[in-house]
Amino acid sequence: MNTSPAPIQLGLEDLLGELQYARRNDDLGRLALLAYCEVRRWARVAGEDALAEQATVLVTHSPQVSREAFLNQVDGLIVELEEAYGRVTNTCACARN
Repeated sequence: MNTSPAPIQLGLEDLLGELQYARRNDDLGRLALLAYCEVRRWARVAGEDALAEQATVLVTHSPQVSREAFLNQVDGLIVELEEAYGRVTNTCACARN
């Protein structure tokens, strides 16, 4: 999909904010919804296929061993999104030059 970097960056900023808020509040249902629906959608639009797959696996593959295991995977997903933010930010900066 040919989407300009600015909307992708803004969408990711919003998504990261929502994930971090839900994580701080241990809102497992919201975290699962955001991972499965929003992270996957954003990652596909941004061309981040590995990230989309990571979000899919988080929710759809076998039941979680524990609450802590799920939250650890969510933390990993947030780290990956923050790294993607760095890539997107660099792309936006290059597009402006």
